[in-house]
Amino acid sequence: MTQDEMKQAVARAAVERIRPKLENDTIIGVGTGSTANLFIDALAEVKNDFGGAVASSEATAERLKSHGIEVFDLNSVDQLAVYVDGADEFDRHLHLIKGGGGALTREKIVAAVAREFVCIVDSTKKVDLLGEFPLPVEVIPMARSYVARELVKLGGQPVYREGVVTDNGNVILDVHDMEILDPKGLEQQINNIVGVVTNGLFALRAANVVLMGTESGVETLHDTH
Repeated sequence: MTQDEMKQAVARAAVERIRPKLENDTIIGVGTGSTANLFIDALAEVKNDFGGAVASSEATAERLKSHGIEVFDLNSVDQLAVYVDGADEFDRHLHLIKGGGGALTREKIVAAVAREFVCIVDSTKKVDLLGEFPLPVEVIPMARSYVARELVKLGGQPVYREGVVTDNGNVILDVHDMEILDPKGLEQQINNIVGVVTNGLFALRAANVVLMGTESGVETLHDTH
């Protein structure tokens, strides 16, 4: 199975996993990125089985609408049955790094509202220790240099993602060479820096389950605490 075929397989597996939970008024959260896009395409086949979706980015909203799936503003929704999204990295405790596509803040908000977070990935995203993939940090533009200096103090090498403005009008620093031994602690520590909107560590709200595409099929992974 190629990487693209693995992504296709987990996208279909995610639809099959959530399908029994879908009712006419069910609203689901949908993530952003290449694997999430494949999930949206597969979700279109059952679009008459549920009420609609909340999107974690403008791009996702457009793709959902193109398939005739109604998109809701999160402020009009009390709770989401499930949130389905990909990840840039994940560890055995289902802690994630997300934000390679720049939608980390909205992704984190939508995940917070969902009862279940289903992460869909291919096997290349599994790591023993988070941090090989640069950690994205969304920052208020005027605080960029200050936040960068604070991130250096934490042991990282922040790089400004030039030419990128998030859907929220902010900028992104990608932090390289960060040794992430305590994902939950580091997530809080970075979020406490003045000027940071949020960072791409999803440890305080980790995935509930990871569907991982492998060469031999889709594996379902749970936290190994």
